[in-house]
Amino acid sequence: MLSAELLAREDLRLALAEHDFAAAFGLIKKYGGYSQNRIASACQLTPGKVSTIMSDPAKRITSYEVIARIADGMGIPGHYLGLASRPWESDTGQPQQPAGASLPDGDLPWRPEMTTALATRLTRTDLATDRRTAARLLAATAITGTSLLDPLEGWLAAPAAASERVRPGRLGRHDVAQLEHSAVAFRQWDHRYGGGLRAKAVLGQLNDTAAALEDRQLPEIERRLHGVMAQLAGTVATMMWDSGYQRRAQDYYRLALRSAHEAGDRAFGANVLAGMARQMLYTERPGDALELVRLAQDGSQGHTGPRVRAMLRTREAWAYAAMGRVAAFRRATGQAEEELSSVRSTDDEPHWIAYFDQAEISGVTGGRLLDLARTDPRTHAEAAAEHIRAALTARGAEAGRSHALDWIGLAETRFLAGDITAAVEGTRHAVVAASRTKSDRVRTQLGGLYQYTVGHSTNPAVREARGSIRELLAN
Repeated sequence: MLSAELLAREDLRLALAEHDFAAAFGLIKKYGGYSQNRIASACQLTPGKVSTIMSDPAKRITSYEVIARIADGMGIPGHYLGLASRPWESDTGQPQQPAGASLPDGDLPWRPEMTTALATRLTRTDLATDRRTAARLLAATAITGTSLLDPLEGWLAAPAAASERVRPGRLGRHDVAQLEHSAVAFRQWDHRYGGGLRAKAVLGQLNDTAAALEDRQLPEIERRLHGVMAQLAGTVATMMWDSGYQRRAQDYYRLALRSAHEAGDRAFGANVLAGMARQMLYTERPGDALELVRLAQDGSQGHTGPRVRAMLRTREAWAYAAMGRVAAFRRATGQAEEELSSVRSTDDEPHWIAYFDQAEISGVTGGRLLDLARTDPRTHAEAAAEHIRAALTARGAEAGRSHALDWIGLAETRFLAGDITAAVEGTRHAVVAASRTKSDRVRTQLGGLYQYTVGHSTNPAVREARGSIRELLAN
């Protein structure tokens, strides 16, 4: 039975949360006084199996039965490993907590070395992911409510000083500039095409950046490396979410937020929280989304330009629309328009918010009006279509994922308005645009559009459009 002191170690808790048993067994040997034979006996494993686990971290344990034996044999409470409370917990006085109730980094101090350790663990796990592990990650649901929100309060505090590291770092300004350039390139690629086809490449770069932060760098270099790590983690989070890995996306969003915090980049931290809010909106948790937006606004006050402030207002408006608060939605949308209209050509705003222009605000507003039109089409369908058409006019096929989502939204407004001819035309454009992106989100939205075609089975044009959707979704 592991001691309470050993279980309280942050490095062991993180290793257990990530099912990194190579690291976990190493820590148990070093700080718990266990031999490999003792670990093997307690967990009902052969000594050879324990030796293999410890010598090859890439070989992950994905069997529920084996993980449960480790928990029971070592006296590890279930929630440390993402399991339900073990039967013996109620008899021994061990803390009980339902599976998934704590985040992998929920209790980690907001310190640079903890952020670096989190990046190393996450990337090492995902770079070695096999099909079964990927299926487990895909099945994990997003964290919501207090378990999501409370650990993020550390974002509001001032960054802590890093602990001293022994090894001297050798990176210079030119090296960091190259890393910053690669982070920009990855982000632009994802924004255009969506999906997770290059996720492994971004994860590799993120892992290398975390490794550099394990060394003692000059203060300026360290700050910029944390900025790079924030950018890369934010891109991975979007890729994970866009590929359907909701829980894993949250892990990388939290890493991005912590990294931005260490870099002193309040504006990008607000952008990360806005991304987390968008995820909550897609999972129908507008209350959580609104809390995340307010946390972003509170923590970035005085550190953001008008584009970032406008973007945050659109997230706020989105949450209000999802709650059915139409007046509040219109007020927040108006504030977003005002902020965007105040942008000057001389404003020095970060590259990652350059996408947020009039086309983007038109598309977002049209999408929210479409949400409202689903329950009140007579009031909102035409207004939604007008905004989405404006977005399509301003940004063409090069917008990739956004272009496909615009066409899907416009086709849906036409079905809601009863204009079947225009709906079919919009659906054809939507299928063509969707075929150019690997975004899981686009396909989910296209599946929603498919439902509108079902009620028009007697119309040959609608049947043809429905067949095109079905064919694309099957591939």
